[in-house]
Amino acid sequence: MKTPRITVAHGDGIGPEIMAATLNVLEAAGASFAIDTIDIGEKIYRRGLNAGIEDSSWDKLAENKIFLKAPITTPQGGGFKSLNVTVRKSLGLYANVRPCRSYAPFVKTKHPNMDLVIIRENEEDLYAGIEHRQTDEVYQCLKLITRPGCEKIVRYAFEYAKRAGRKKVTCFTKDNIMKMTDGLFHKVFDEIGAEYPTLEKEHWIVDIGAAKMADTPEVFDVIVMPNLYGDILSDVSAQIAGSVGLAGSSNIGENCAMFEAIHGSAPRRAGQNMANPSGLMLASVQMLVHMGQGKVAQKIHNAWLKTMEDGIHTYDLYRAGVSKQKVGTKEFALAVASRLGDEPEKLQRACYSDESPLHLKYEKRDLPLAKKELIGVDVFVQEDNRDPEHLAERLKSAIQNLPLSLQMITNRGVKVYPQGMKETFKTDHWRCRLVSKEGGVSNHGVLWMLMRELSQTNIDVIKTENLYLFDGQKGYSLGQGQ
Repeated sequence: MKTPRITVAHGDGIGPEIMAATLNVLEAAGASFAIDTIDIGEKIYRRGLNAGIEDSSWDKLAENKIFLKAPITTPQGGGFKSLNVTVRKSLGLYANVRPCRSYAPFVKTKHPNMDLVIIRENEEDLYAGIEHRQTDEVYQCLKLITRPGCEKIVRYAFEYAKRAGRKKVTCFTKDNIMKMTDGLFHKVFDEIGAEYPTLEKEHWIVDIGAAKMADTPEVFDVIVMPNLYGDILSDVSAQIAGSVGLAGSSNIGENCAMFEAIHGSAPRRAGQNMANPSGLMLASVQMLVHMGQGKVAQKIHNAWLKTMEDGIHTYDLYRAGVSKQKVGTKEFALAVASRLGDEPEKLQRACYSDESPLHLKYEKRDLPLAKKELIGVDVFVQEDNRDPEHLAERLKSAIQNLPLSLQMITNRGVKVYPQGMKETFKTDHWRCRLVSKEGGVSNHGVLWMLMRELSQTNIDVIKTENLYLFDGQKGYSLGQGQ
């Protein structure tokens, strides 16, 4: 069988040290792969490439399909894009998988029975990175949630739970407030969850769910979340399990996968043989499982667990009375390598098979297209006069000859006209909802005429959002207080 090739990036800061330590353990364990090395991160940014990666490296990533990445440094200041986000989205790595398990009493934690997996949607939500400055006072970031994105990540979470022998899948959203975007994620969770009758299913509003996770994480098993919540809470869960420094992460797509530690490049610790390589080492365990080399992954993971039990710890985990020896990066890797073939006595033993990786091909669900009816438009304007009555009169004058009426004006989402509260704080950013007088806008020509009239009235239009009904249901939110 042809030896698989993987792409390796040694990264910045402590990256080269922990990568060398990890690769040494993989070689000692008999992992089967060949390596193609690429440069990414700070040195590439400094050469003027704002993405932090050369064009030629993309070809190697697409060819090898497996990427083991050490932490990188993103220079401070504007213009530099997050390489992690770029790689995830460019390669379609839609599922971020983060196991978070405690290793008590060898690693300090308040949650000795914690063993959960967070599966985070990796491509959309606020991480679409679509931002605009709209007025002197107001900036916007668009939250994009798609049905295909929800279906892919929710399906992956249930398939992961089934394959891993997990019992329950939990969904975190904030759909009591964001009823359309987070509401879609929750709806898809319910739809797909119905196809897995043997798995327990539950939904939590993310704020109280996060509080419950921080207090009693042992009640959760697999948690699936949209991007932003998953980013935050996967770090929280890793830290309360014992240390962010121990957490590895996999980023899985239909064709490619990336494996990395979740911590940063820690430039202050670079070159001192101090860094803990455990996060990247455990990410490499996930990589081997994904590659169908589960038995090698099992050998490494159990050797790592035995090293933890034997009290061989780097400086970040060393505790008098628990640890037996404080070691550096290289020495820790040697300790793991010397225990290959050993198994832990107190910690739960790792067990993996050589089954094929969990690659899910997205299949668009055959849902009927909704009947779509244009009934109005939200016009966003900049207006420094903070009196909504004054703006309303200007708008009414502009649209008096059009088949539209002014339904409401909001400021930061709160209704300020008609019958707004004078106590409501207002900025220079206003949403003006105009709806058809006749129950529907016959064509988009009305909207073009509207823009002309507003321009002639010197109303500063920032953007517009059309208002649609989908099968008779509102495809837009009401104003707060409406």
